Amino acid sequence: MDHVNLDEERRQALRGLLDDSSPAVRRALLAHFTQMGADAVDFLQETARGTNRPLARHAGWFLEELKFSDPVTEFRGFIRSLNYELETGALLLSRTVAPALDAGACCLELDKIAARCAELISEPATPREKCRILNRVLFHEWGFHGNVDHYTDPLNSFLDQVLVRRTGIPLSLSILYLLIAQRLGLALEPVGLPGHFIVGCFVDQPAFFVDPFDKGVFLDPDEIFTLLRANQIAPKDTDLAPTPIREVLCRSCRNLAHHYTSAGDHEHARLFASFVEEFETTYERNMR
Repeated sequence: MDHVNLDEERRQALRGLLDDSSPAVRRALLAHFTQMGADAVDFLQETARGTNRPLARHAGWFLEELKFSDPVTEFRGFIRSLNYELETGALLLSRTVAPALDAGACCLELDKIAARCAELISEPATPREKCRILNRVLFHEWGFHGNVDHYTDPLNSFLDQVLVRRTGIPLSLSILYLLIAQRLGLALEPVGLPGHFIVGCFVDQPAFFVDPFDKGVFLDPDEIFTLLRANQIAPKDTDLAPTPIREVLCRSCRNLAHHYTSAGDHEHARLFASFVEEFETTYERNMR
């Protein structure tokens, strides 16, 4: 394949053709991009990551047709699919900054933690008893803990990094907790409080809640409301309702946009802000 020097004039010309729906133009562009090789991949991936959403979608289409894997495009496709599965979404999110991520290794680590929990659970066991075992394994045997000292480090939000570093923020540790619980057949739900994130069990009555950021401490509704009031937040009963997986992943992207901004990494901040926008516009479009 020839190496093509893509100056800005050529880039503008190609961008002007990306959204052309003519089959003849599409075929010609595919042939041209194939001839360009790596230069085409760089151009299309850059466009797919850009802020122009229509052009980004068209660039993603060409990448798929050319069989070039692009994690950012894959995550955008996941968002638009409306098929929100927590583990898949968390790993795709991690791949947007770590394309070489070994998702299989992450899943095996989750399996290993869950297997250790299963060893310690004596059936029949109540959900609360199972959560106590999960707490023992995650926070004492494996040593997972909240990253209080470096809370805004963006790495705290990525599942693969939480597994390696064994630290995270309330949301990422709650995701970890939920994924282990799923493997144990333990019905827990994400609960996005204002300014905090926990997990809840609504199978038992009354419902109970677990704070993975605080080493799995058990909380009842009154204790949660007291915590919110201490942070100058007026609590509402709806604060304790389960949070949809869509919003869990969108909130993770929102956190990352803020944390990358704090770190001075504005390119990544814009990327994750664009994911938030994609979640919101996709939701609004499908609620009409």
